[in-house]
Amino acid sequence: MQKNKKYVSGVKNLLELARKNKDLEGFLFFSSSEIYGDPDPSSIPTPETYHGYVSSIGPRACYDESKRLGETITIIYNEQFGLPTTIVRPFNVFGPGMGYADRRVLPMYAYKALNSEVIPVHGDGHQTRTFCYITDAIEGFLRVILKGKPGHSYNIGNEENEISMRNLAALFVKLEGRGASYEMVPYPANYPAGEPQRRCPDITKARTDLLFIPKVHLEEGLRRFIDWCSTDPQYTNKKQA
Repeated sequence: MQKNKKYVSGVKNLLELARKNKDLEGFLFFSSSEIYGDPDPSSIPTPETYHGYVSSIGPRACYDESKRLGETITIIYNEQFGLPTTIVRPFNVFGPGMGYADRRVLPMYAYKALNSEVIPVHGDGHQTRTFCYITDAIEGFLRVILKGKPGHSYNIGNEENEISMRNLAALFVKLEGRGASYEMVPYPANYPAGEPQRRCPDITKARTDLLFIPKVHLEEGLRRFIDWCSTDPQYTNKKQA
C-alpha cells in the first residue's frame, strides 16, 4: 500500500513539475489495462469508454486503484491547468528484456519450456489475454504522445491476439519443441482473487486517431521472444525461485 501511495504522489509531483514548464509539448501517463478489472462480456473487446469493473477493497485494489487515481489526477491537470496530458493503457506488452522470474505468464512459460519443465496452467485454462509485441507497443506509445488528443486515453495492444492460457501453453510447447509440456493445476492458496477472465482491447480509437496498426502476430512475436530467451543466461542457467 505504501508503495502505491508513493506512486500516486510521484504522478502528482511530475504534473506539478510539468506545470512549471511553459514549453511543455506533452505529458504521457502510463496506466494499465488492469483499470478495466474483469470486464462484462458485452464490453469485450473493451473500449476506452468502459468504466471498469473493479473492487476498491479487493486483493488487487492497490494496483488497480492507484492506476485509476493516476488517470484521474492526469485528467484534472488537463482540465484545470490546460496541460497537454494523454493516457496510454497498455495490454500485456512482451518481448526481449523481460525478467525470467518477474511472475508474468510469458517469461514463466518460456523459462519452463526452455528448461524442459512442465508449464503450469492454473484453473481450467480458459481465461484469456492478448499480447502486444514490444516493437508494436513502442510505436503505439510514441503515437499517443505525438498525435494523441490532450485529455484522452488510448488502448495500445493487439486485439487479434486473444488466446486462452491453455492454448498459450500449447503454443509454447509447439514453438519450443524440445521436451516441453504443460499440465492443469489448481490456483495456489495465496493467488489474489478476482482474476479477469478475458482481456482484449478495442483499439478502434488508436487506429482512427493515431493510425496505429500492430504488425506482429502473437506466434511470430513468441518466436522472437523465445529466440532471445534461449540466448539469455537467466533463462537457461538459473533455477526459478
